[in-house]
Amino acid sequence: MTKLQQITSTVFMVKPVRFGFNPETAGNNAFQKEGYQEGAQENALLEFMAYTSLLKANGIKVVLAEDTPTPFTPDSIFPNNWFTTHQDGTLVLYPMNAENRRKERKSEFIDAINKNFKVKKVVDLSHWEDENLFLEGTGSMILDRCNKIVYACNSPRTSPEVLADFCKQVGYTQVTFNGIDQNGQAIYHTNVMMCIGSKFAIICLDAITDTEEDKSTGISGRQRIIDSLKTNGKEIIDISFEQMNHFSGNMLELKNSDDEKFLIMSGTARKCLTKSQSKIFNNYYHRILSPQLDFIEMNGGGSARCMLAELMEY
Repeated sequence: MTKLQQITSTVFMVKPVRFGFNPETAGNNAFQKEGYQEGAQENALLEFMAYTSLLKANGIKVVLAEDTPTPFTPDSIFPNNWFTTHQDGTLVLYPMNAENRRKERKSEFIDAINKNFKVKKVVDLSHWEDENLFLEGTGSMILDRCNKIVYACNSPRTSPEVLADFCKQVGYTQVTFNGIDQNGQAIYHTNVMMCIGSKFAIICLDAITDTEEDKSTGISGRQRIIDSLKTNGKEIIDISFEQMNHFSGNMLELKNSDDEKFLIMSGTARKCLTKSQSKIFNNYYHRILSPQLDFIEMNGGGSARCMLAELMEY
């Protein structure tokens, strides 16, 4: 049996053509900021191209798909929400909360995935949209791929019914929790507050509201997550609300063909790291790659990790 891997050297990215502030997603995405729409597409494209160049320069393979003007998909730059690939050749398609985001599952994009990832099985969960139930890929879910555990924060975009369906069909065990930001608003995507690498887990523990002990176990929901991470060999790096608000939870571990490992985060996120956190990452990785993504972050409410959909090797 092939050993399960947490990371890949190949990512799928979508070059934007009509990027901008999406009012359909803004209702439950506190990271989006109005008032920065002018020049959004032009500036986002510059940031995007610089990002792809940075990845390629470090030996990471980028499968680049170009969006189309129609249908209108202002958030197509974040493909990790509508599909994932898995080491056994499975392609999973996800139900999306915003109607204009459902249009991102374009046939030409799926063709590009098929050309670069040998699909053996398709798990299509998009039918849950008919019941207004959603699960937005690796926005909703943080995958511990080696241990087949998914960590997920309950939200309007992460429905328990769909998560259970995913786990049943793909063979994962779920660890769920509730989370809010410092203003009491529900965390819209788990990947703004949590990241799992081969050796560590970044998480904003203050955002987890499950602090009361379960009467049967004597363990709180927060402690249950900590125990799960430690049991599965992850060093926990706790980040603050301030760091979370600057996308310090939105990271991804990648490698290149020489098996050099990188940690990907935005320039905004990197500026918020403490010296001790930076030291830990520098010990783990060949290099930290941190593109500037200011316009993408402000308008889209997503960051470096959201722009990368992994094509897993097997």
